[in-house]
Amino acid sequence: MPSLKDLKNRIASVRSTQKITKAMQMVAAAKLRRAEELAAAARPYAARMNDVLSGLSAAYAGRSDAPKLLAGTGSDQTHLLIVATAERGLCGGFNSNISRMAREHARKLISEGKTVKILCVGKKGHDVLKRLFADQIVHFVTLREVKQIGYSNAQAIGEKVLSMFASGEFDVATLFYSKFRSVISQEPTAQQLIPAAFEASEASSEPVSYEYEPGEEAILNDLLPRNVSVQIFSALLENGAGEMGAKMSAMDNATRNAGDMINRLTLSYNRQRQAQITKELIEIISGAEAL
Repeated sequence: MPSLKDLKNRIASVRSTQKITKAMQMVAAAKLRRAEELAAAARPYAARMNDVLSGLSAAYAGRSDAPKLLAGTGSDQTHLLIVATAERGLCGGFNSNISRMAREHARKLISEGKTVKILCVGKKGHDVLKRLFADQIVHFVTLREVKQIGYSNAQAIGEKVLSMFASGEFDVATLFYSKFRSVISQEPTAQQLIPAAFEASEASSEPVSYEYEPGEEAILNDLLPRNVSVQIFSALLENGAGEMGAKMSAMDNATRNAGDMINRLTLSYNRQRQAQITKELIEIISGAEAL
């Protein structure tokens, strides 16, 4: 059984930890608001880009002259997995959920005889995946020194992906990230970037016909490469909000758990102290009666 001094030291140690987790929770809450605003501001742009490209790509369905980023290489032998996670931990299962989805997808592709290449964005995903897929990781991007994610960060990643595609290094590119739903809900998501896959538009129930200038082909050739960077940028912002939400929840749980532990240790301390006092009183009374 630990001594009173040991229990007192443990209570002080847990109380110090509780102060740290409470401070981290408050910092995450402050950062979450800004991150959530950035993610929400980027969604309409990404959704509108999806709508425009979805309408334009419909005209090229099944055509041999479709842009390569839309039609693909005609093969799906080599897959590039772009895994975007956070740079830091202490955010519950946020990073592990994204990594698990990418890991399961990679294993499935390998079991089908496909070639898998991995581009990691974020230290935590890289640390997890390199244990099993060190040979498949072809590029690693860290944004640890970036205080606020900007479009230029996503554009640099997008240019790397497009360069690899242009040189024939892969056939299909899939982006893995976590979509922010709420503070307690982040949804791991897999989105195919190349060949471009677009969700059905919900903006209008009736199809609208547009006339494009200078022309559909020229617009597609300009927007399709840009769409890769836009979707990566949107994913990074979603990750930023999701990380802060997950960290806020994790630190709140840690703070409450520390409080429960302090209560249990305090109860043990008081019981042991009371038992010691009772024992000393019994010894004093017994000694007095012996005299």
